[in-house]
Amino acid sequence: MDTLSEAAGATTIVDYPHSNGGQHDDLGLTLTKGDSTKGKPRAALSSVSEVEQGPSFGNPVEYMDQTRPFFVKIGSGGLLEALHKLDKELVAAGHTHLISKKDPVSWIGREITLGQIGLVNHGGIPKVLTKPGRYPPFPLRNWWAREFKGTKEISDTVIEFNGLTIVQVSQNQAAVISDPQNQIFVIKNGGFVALALQGSYDVLSVVDQTHLPNALTDHITHAVLGHWHEVKMRSHVGGNVHDYVVATFLDIPANNCAILQKGDELEILPAGQHYITNPNITLRKLFTRGECQTEMPTKDIFTRDQVPVSLTIYLKWQLIEPLKLTTHGYDTPYDALRDKAQSILTQIMAHLDYSSMVKQRSIDPIDTIDDGSDPSTAFLDALRSRAMDDLHTAALEYGIVLKDLAVIDRQFKGEIASTMDKLTTRGLQAQVEAANVDRENSNRVKKEQGTLQVAQVHASARKTHADAEAYAIVANAKAVAEALQIDAQARAEATRLAARADADAIKLKAAADQEVTDTFAREMELRRIEVERVAAYGNKTVFVPTDSSGQGTGGVQSAMAMGFAAGLGSDMRSQAGSSK
Repeated sequence: MDTLSEAAGATTIVDYPHSNGGQHDDLGLTLTKGDSTKGKPRAALSSVSEVEQGPSFGNPVEYMDQTRPFFVKIGSGGLLEALHKLDKELVAAGHTHLISKKDPVSWIGREITLGQIGLVNHGGIPKVLTKPGRYPPFPLRNWWAREFKGTKEISDTVIEFNGLTIVQVSQNQAAVISDPQNQIFVIKNGGFVALALQGSYDVLSVVDQTHLPNALTDHITHAVLGHWHEVKMRSHVGGNVHDYVVATFLDIPANNCAILQKGDELEILPAGQHYITNPNITLRKLFTRGECQTEMPTKDIFTRDQVPVSLTIYLKWQLIEPLKLTTHGYDTPYDALRDKAQSILTQIMAHLDYSSMVKQRSIDPIDTIDDGSDPSTAFLDALRSRAMDDLHTAALEYGIVLKDLAVIDRQFKGEIASTMDKLTTRGLQAQVEAANVDRENSNRVKKEQGTLQVAQVHASARKTHADAEAYAIVANAKAVAEALQIDAQARAEATRLAARADADAIKLKAAADQEVTDTFAREMELRRIEVERVAAYGNKTVFVPTDSSGQGTGGVQSAMAMGFAAGLGSDMRSQAGSSK
């Protein structure tokens, strides 16, 4: 059987007796027997520093490198070159031509375009038309015992016609083929042309290796371990039809691996695209090499005082050496850890009392700091120093590194546990009630504090509003006073300006009157003044002259002054007499 590793596509082919995986490296895969550390696979984990080459499953022999009659590999020249080469081999062996000798025309007949080939049935023997053009029918050409069967694209993946088989697959495709001897082989990123004179080349399936339909998941962590697909071949046995698996395809993600078995020999299959065609090779299991975590319930464990307890622990681990785990017969790392954890915890709990365990609920890195004052340190120390250490040591035997362990829950059973649970429940209820009272008091205090703060805010707002109103009143009063002051100053200034203007006018008029020397003009001016005076006071007004030209100061003015003085004196005497 063959084991190949394709360097470019990371594809491993496990095949017997023939396989085709394209170019492959010279490392191959090696085998580890039993639990021996020798013969580690070259595709093992990077933590393996020294690799010793052990016996492999077989020597790689490519199917198309073998010399087979009328089987031509499609090379860089393409399909037409391979057809001509196969035609030469048939002629050299004494058989008829595969390539038709008919020449095309351009005016009539069945048309074959560029990129196509024509298929002709010549008495059960396949003929191929490779030249583009038109092929005239009978009687223009000799079609005796010949029948045109249509055209095919040169780039078609599979062409099957009268024993002629053409297969061409791309990078992500893989064709599973059964040869005339019912030997199964796989073609990847290439193709061939073959003519089976006895039997046939049957193309069972063309598989898309990057999109395999079936997923493999870990039933514990639910992580996707890979994808797979089985190719089956139908066989007739005793009149009955049965389907047999002839090839298994695997797509393993990065950081995952698979374990293959042949007899008692095991081998690691690394991440990548792989297929298995050897029935002697069994796919044991797929594993992930990344970190995994889960919760694990234990069975009932009895303490030293015979109190049954059920634990729920948290486990975190990483699988380092899958071969060790498979050698011990475990399907998952969880199964190995579960058995060991149950055994170790049973031994630890047998030395602990119920009273010491009821005081501690879980393990935390901070809680593991022991100052000697906590009565529950026995339980913590036992789990930390024994369970973690013992389970870590035991896990290494299975190729597992234990990263973390913690007790997240426990359930005590029995009458003593029931009584203690009741007492614990009462204590917890009292603690809850006390906490509720404290919480209510705290809420009341906070409520009053909030009310006080609201009142302070309102008072501050009112003070701010009063300050704003006072400031507005003062500012308004100042504005009114300044407006009155400005108005008074304006009026006074206007009065001064008006008086000054009147004085200046009078002075100017007096100066003008003084300059008039004509007697007639003066007389006329006096008459005009008289007219204006009469017009102003009315025509019934009697004007008494206060002074007369040519008279002294003892005239009418003096007489009026004396009369006014006599009147004043009479009034004063009458007032004095009445007062007595």
